[in-house]
Amino acid sequence: MPCISVVVPVYKNIQTLAELHALLVDHVGSITSDFELIFVDDGCPQGSWDVIAHLAEIDRRVRGVRLSKNFGQHRALTAGLDMATGDWVVIMDADLQDHPRYIPDLYATAVKGMWPVVVARCRERTDAPMLRILSLAFYRLLSYLSGAPFDPMVGNFRIMSRTVVDAIGQYREQFRLISGIVSLTGFRTTCVEVERPRRRAGKTSYNIARRASLAVDCIIAYSDKPLRISTFLGFVLACGSFIAGIYLILSALMGHPPPGWASVIVSLYFIGGCIIANLGVIGHYLARTYNEAKHRPLYVIAETTTAAGTDT
Repeated sequence: MPCISVVVPVYKNIQTLAELHALLVDHVGSITSDFELIFVDDGCPQGSWDVIAHLAEIDRRVRGVRLSKNFGQHRALTAGLDMATGDWVVIMDADLQDHPRYIPDLYATAVKGMWPVVVARCRERTDAPMLRILSLAFYRLLSYLSGAPFDPMVGNFRIMSRTVVDAIGQYREQFRLISGIVSLTGFRTTCVEVERPRRRAGKTSYNIARRASLAVDCIIAYSDKPLRISTFLGFVLACGSFIAGIYLILSALMGHPPPGWASVIVSLYFIGGCIIANLGVIGHYLARTYNEAKHRPLYVIAETTTAAGTDT
């Protein structure tokens, strides 16, 4: 009988925790009686830890982990994956948009086809139209720049074998994007089509500004193409300047010097802007390198509901 771990990061989801626990017990219990539910409180200010601690008291299969502050969803997922002991590990959100009724389908597909990773692919996104457009544009850009396929219809909801989870544990870079890390491991992946309902309680913390910041971080973390594009742009400008210089010299020799300084000033501003932009791209990569060189912990555990300790 397999052991299944379910890892759920919790941030501002206090309204759905009790129902989520009941649904997980029902649907995961239909697969096996040997399972654990790991709820990771990612510095939630709403008192989610009290609910998690209560669930752990009434159900020994619940393991609660409280982080010392808000480290971010994917670091919270990392903390849960590090503690998971199951042969198969499910990761999902706590807002009930990732519905537990699909876990048996994910598990059955993984076992039947011997798939190391099975992701839940929603048939239709329920986000606002603008967010859907931005999400589609972001994933297409990320796929192009990284060279790896990223599907805008796939989120964190998935099941992974122990081999995959152990491989993920070897990736300890500061910037965390679980779907990106899973892609980097190279394991075969398939999908199960699911319905993703609208959010029932609370609001997502991923506003447009945060999504834009995440997009920049993803591109820098998984691709060096911005640097290549910057280099290519530099060569193009250099060639263009060389051609323009020859034209100006020939015009002067033929007695037709270009009048005024407008073209010169515009060219200087254009080239100056390109230089500053290129320096900004390089600066982002240097900052990422600096952050990685500090080797800070990915998360700090303040408290757990088990005897596993509070080591980071």
